[in-house]
Amino acid sequence: GTDSPYRETSDIRDGSMFCADMSIQNVIGDSFRGATWVSIHNGGGVGWGEVMNGGFGLVLDGTEEAEKRARSMLYWDVNNGIARRAWAGNENANFQIRRELAMTKDLDVTVANQVDDDILDEISHFV
Repeated sequence: GTDSPYRETSDIRDGSMFCADMSIQNVIGDSFRGATWVSIHNGGGVGWGEVMNGGFGLVLDGTEEAEKRARSMLYWDVNNGIARRAWAGNENANFQIRRELAMTKDLDVTVANQVDDDILDEISHFV
């Protein structure tokens, strides 16, 4: 999970591209689903202080247990990133998470409903 307003989260329109929530969510979720190790770090080629990264390591030793951890963790890791971007208004991510929900009955993701910008403009004077 990477939070970078210049790359990975640059197409997030709700302003949360400046938050470091995706990297933290991925690290916590990956650790509960079988990652061998996880890390939070900064930089990532964009510049120190400009990006937060959540990383993981996964030992694949050929055992059934390693396969189970890999399937669980990698499936969740990818769909968590897609869902995060869909919640923030990325149209491609919204399409993809809905597609995955239709294909995978065990997946449970709250689908975001986008509010029309005109409606937001109309009510903004009340805030």
